[in-house]
Amino acid sequence: MESVFATERLKELLPKVKAFVLEELIPLEKDHATRPFKQTEKILQEKREKVKALGLWNLHASKEEGGMGLTLCEFAQLSEVLSIAPFYGQYTFNCQPPDIGNTELISKFGSAAIKEKFLQPLSEGKIRSCFSMTEPEYPGSNPTRMATTAVREGDEYVINGHKWFTSSADGAAFAVVMVVTNANAAPHQRASMIIVPTDTLGFEFIRNIPVFGEAGEGWASHAEIRYNNCRVPVTNLIGEEGNGFRLAQERLGPGRIHHCMRWIGIAEKAFDLLCQRAATREMEEGVMLGEKQFIQGFIAESRVEIDASRLLVLRTAYNIDQAGAASVRDEISGIKFYVANMVLKVLDRAIQTHGALGLSDDTILASLYQHERGARIWDGADEVHKQNLALSILKKYGLDIKKKR
Repeated sequence: MESVFATERLKELLPKVKAFVLEELIPLEKDHATRPFKQTEKILQEKREKVKALGLWNLHASKEEGGMGLTLCEFAQLSEVLSIAPFYGQYTFNCQPPDIGNTELISKFGSAAIKEKFLQPLSEGKIRSCFSMTEPEYPGSNPTRMATTAVREGDEYVINGHKWFTSSADGAAFAVVMVVTNANAAPHQRASMIIVPTDTLGFEFIRNIPVFGEAGEGWASHAEIRYNNCRVPVTNLIGEEGNGFRLAQERLGPGRIHHCMRWIGIAEKAFDLLCQRAATREMEEGVMLGEKQFIQGFIAESRVEIDASRLLVLRTAYNIDQAGAASVRDEISGIKFYVANMVLKVLDRAIQTHGALGLSDDTILASLYQHERGARIWDGADEVHKQNLALSILKKYGLDIKKKR
């Protein structure tokens, strides 16, 4: 894959990363549905050491933090390649969510002590982290409404609350927790982000939440957590008190584009399987499935939609590199709902093309759809992003609906 966004550095890295994914990770997929998670974890740990030996570790991070120092636009194109092996690629290269978002957050806003204690081992791949914001009692798309509190007592915060869909909490060493520190402040100044080690007394791991009937494990899990009088030092505060909403936007903006990068790779994988099936499945003697116009429509529409999504994402990544995420909020909202719908449409067409086989675990398609249906919900539902984009556009025409309310 080469585009106007391909730099000389990227041209050198892409073949190496793609070769590793195809040779080392794709062969693992044939046993994905039946292999125990602990065995997968052990296998991927060995693969991670190979990545380090090749000098490809932490593609997303700055050179100061042991990374490659790539731009977001460069990393976007590598992230797509990693997602050709969707259940293995990101983790093997240490840029899986939510660790990649937590790494960027702590790198930008964490104190020197926090970086040494939490960021360093996270960057080295010695530990994993989780992100704890959404609450079952309140809408997840509105981070100004939360009940989890952190009350300061001397040199400690005492945290109480109930969270769910805490990404990757199973086996994580610490959680980045969104909490209310000043309930009487203005809505966008009430919350803060605090690091809570998962071995803290009162950190209660309740369960991995089943998604479409499957409770994931490890980095593929979504947990329900209770914080029962968890005491952590005030030095675990990220940034300043009351800045939690701003930090959430700083974290979730780039986080959304990381999702989009991955979805493009997953869509390419589904497209490849769709085309293979169309070219090799005989419908009647001498007539292949791909000769049917319905299937040709699937192929043509999927190809154009994937290409359009890639260009939108790379344009957004490039603009973030140039001016920061805050300046391209509209673009981020746009790619979030557009690419989320694209990947689900391509997966659905690939499943349809495979017929009953596509519903089984004999291909990876059913598992991918199961995991990616959340694309239209994670990090803000489609409807919220569409509304935000429309409000921003209308404001340019003189209709400020938010102010009017």
